[in-house]
Amino acid sequence: MKRAYVIGSGPNGLSAAIALAQAGIDVEVFEAEAVPGGGARTLPLTLPGFLHDFGSAVHPMGAESPFFTTLPLADYGLTWIHGDAPLAHPLDDGTAVMLERDLADQDREFGPDAQAWRSLVTPLVDHWGRFAEESLGPVLRIPRHPLFMARFGALAFQSARRIAMHRFTQPRSRALFAGLAAHSFLSLDDALSSAVALVLGAAAHKVGWPVPQGGSQSIAKALIGHLQSFGGKVYTSCRVNPEIFHKLNSPQVAMLFDTSPRQLVGIAGDCLTNGFRSLMERFNPGPGVFKIDYALSQPVPWRASECKRAITVHLGGTFEEIAEAEDAVLKGHHPDRPFVLTAQPSLFDPSRAPRGQHTFWAYCHVPNGSTVDMADRLEAQIERFAPGFRDCVLARNVSNPATLERMNANLLGGDISGGAMTMKQFLLRPSALTYETSAPNLFICSSSTPPGGGVHGMCGFRAAQVAIRRMRFQQ
Repeated sequence: MKRAYVIGSGPNGLSAAIALAQAGIDVEVFEAEAVPGGGARTLPLTLPGFLHDFGSAVHPMGAESPFFTTLPLADYGLTWIHGDAPLAHPLDDGTAVMLERDLADQDREFGPDAQAWRSLVTPLVDHWGRFAEESLGPVLRIPRHPLFMARFGALAFQSARRIAMHRFTQPRSRALFAGLAAHSFLSLDDALSSAVALVLGAAAHKVGWPVPQGGSQSIAKALIGHLQSFGGKVYTSCRVNPEIFHKLNSPQVAMLFDTSPRQLVGIAGDCLTNGFRSLMERFNPGPGVFKIDYALSQPVPWRASECKRAITVHLGGTFEEIAEAEDAVLKGHHPDRPFVLTAQPSLFDPSRAPRGQHTFWAYCHVPNGSTVDMADRLEAQIERFAPGFRDCVLARNVSNPATLERMNANLLGGDISGGAMTMKQFLLRPSALTYETSAPNLFICSSSTPPGGGVHGMCGFRAAQVAIRRMRFQQ
């Protein structure tokens, strides 16, 4: 095999392209949008001088990705910036419970629950490299460290509610755990909802929750720079439709799709078997998000001053409130008090905004394809913990699910996770074992494949490895 084409320039598409180029293959990447990067783009969404992350912003899995750490991305300008603490979770009493970088400092935050927290995350913190390599790969395979992964699985397959209520005694600990678990887009009564909480919590202590200096575009820029050092090419404003696909397609050329399964069918469907097309079309997207990007005249006026120590702030109150909000979304409703995820990167990265001013973004979960305007409800949650917030707003850019999908066709109905994280789709994501399709030279490498969402590049890296083996075997 001498040539490969990658459709989509998100972190997975670029990672696939780099892995192919490292193997001596000529690679060309085709991106539909004018700016490469997919979900890892930084755009001027509000006022001049304010830089906003369109999609991903905070990157606990990216900073220590098993693939990214093998690349000289710092040589292409990628610098990670940490807050003083990874996460703040304010409460109605005017305080905030913090997730600290140092595990020893977490003892103070959790008090009587400190030992319970340590028992949950210490094995992951102590063996993070082993865990990352095992977890960021296909699910249905024999692990290299079966006992270690079995112990994690025994916890991960429990619901967040079960762990919170059986392990923790304090409402503050439970509230923080609920916010972590809500990143899963699952009901907190569902199996697997605890898995995301455990991984994000352990990552905070081992890796931190950093942001790239200058915005997430820096990740895409560094990956492209490294790809170009191998002679790889990236074409922007070049949307691949069925006509272009058929001009590019050849049995001797590998084509990797950093797209949703439905987009794969829309582009290359007549090259796929009926059974495989049906499998792709049945893959369900997850809930959507409703997002607002803000240009601010000053930092967010948090009632709990501790919130200024963290880039990420979760707004939702108690475990019970967050669980109720997330359950409502999964039932197709729009909660009056949504769980709101926010980030304030300019507190620690002044390159994001004019001097003395700040960027801030917030989003909440909504049913997939929602058309409901959640702006007032979302801002009410911010005001609940930061009275006077609206007085700081210079400009806002509102993105509902349709807006997000228009700006990135992978975000079907506003789904930023690459598909619903149900038990069935967790175990049997498209091409769960091989990243292959029913066509011998076509592969899928997006976040709809294992290990799923997040900016880590492992979907693309592993798909490229499979493509290289398969195409060489055919020779």
